[in-house]
Amino acid sequence: MRNQNRARTIVLAMLAGCSPVGSGGSAALPSDSMRAGSSGSGYTVTVLPSLGGTNSAANSINDRGRPMGTSFLSGDTIMHAALWQGNRVTDLGTLGGPNSAVEWPVENDRGYISGISETARKDPLGESTSWSCHAFLPDNGSSGKTCLAFVWHAGRMYDLPTLGGNNGYGAGMDENGEIAGWAETKMHDSTCVKPQVLQFLPAVWNAVTRRVKALPTLTVKGKTDPDGAATAVNRRGEVVGISGICYEAVGSFSAHHALLWKNGKPIALRTIGGVSWNTPTAINDSGQIVGFLNKRGKTDRQGDPDFISVIWTDPFKAPTKIGTLPGDSLSEPTSINDSGAVLGVSFPSSHVYLWQNGAMTDFTQLVEQSYPQLEPVSVGGINDSGQIAGQACELVSGECPSSGATYVTFVATPGS
Repeated sequence: MRNQNRARTIVLAMLAGCSPVGSGGSAALPSDSMRAGSSGSGYTVTVLPSLGGTNSAANSINDRGRPMGTSFLSGDTIMHAALWQGNRVTDLGTLGGPNSAVEWPVENDRGYISGISETARKDPLGESTSWSCHAFLPDNGSSGKTCLAFVWHAGRMYDLPTLGGNNGYGAGMDENGEIAGWAETKMHDSTCVKPQVLQFLPAVWNAVTRRVKALPTLTVKGKTDPDGAATAVNRRGEVVGISGICYEAVGSFSAHHALLWKNGKPIALRTIGGVSWNTPTAINDSGQIVGFLNKRGKTDRQGDPDFISVIWTDPFKAPTKIGTLPGDSLSEPTSINDSGAVLGVSFPSSHVYLWQNGAMTDFTQLVEQSYPQLEPVSVGGINDSGQIAGQACELVSGECPSSGATYVTFVATPGS
């Protein structure tokens, strides 16, 4: 997989009560800490160990400077959720199935982590190749297993309940332990595209009690969207996400409306005219929201990606376009800190961008100037200290190899 931080445009969920835990081991491997060069990038970049494979990625970093994400095991066929602390990586395990992952920013400093994991249970409706989780997991659902949201704490992974269906998805988490995501109900949904069958709704779990509640989808002119998903939540309990039709349970027309839930009530966020792929991805504690919106046009009407990064500073006003890096046509933001600094990726270059004070910087280019052996290709998190965590390709003769490349987790610390 070239980019572990693939379009976070996933917006569906399923969940089926599975038994607890996969215990994780911990491995201390040599880390490669590299000082900034004479170009003065302003960052010290540290390469972190993997769980034995050649592909790992940080998709989140909390304010303790602890990245979370994914790492392949030796052999590069199985991927597990991972936590890095210093130069030590911890395997968070699974819920009994082969793969697991932390794919969205986890804004929690109390030791709780949210994510997704395959289970040991076969999907009774054969939805595994369609369900949201498998766009992020290496087997693309070929295992045939259900996939659930999880919470990990104190060395143990617990499954999170669905809304009656078979599958679920755990996305972002706040400091109070509220987890945003989506989960299937028991209802067979006529708006689904096979093999997806069941309706899914926006869901919020409590990390301690592990109880779930559904959030309402949007109602427009008396018509209520049948499906939706929550993607992120802030300390004030404000939740962002999407609603639309079931479709293929991964973005597109499932993300017809971009939403903010305040006090449990959905508010439609302004878009730029598209009818698909309208997805908020993160919200900070000040209520600033970032996401990506599809541009109006034929591509959008066909349900294909044609999105750019935006930021909402007021949920009742039009968003500000963050745009793309020069020469690119698509972009998506992955994180925003409480200072309003936005992190994301621009395509097709797959260069990481940093947007702050209205200006966009090519972070990949900035890092390469000081670290010519590394090319950042994805990012998941920027914390309130400005630390950036993501994934980089180890360059060979100045290029990222088209096959056999090594992708490493990195942390970039400013002002070091």
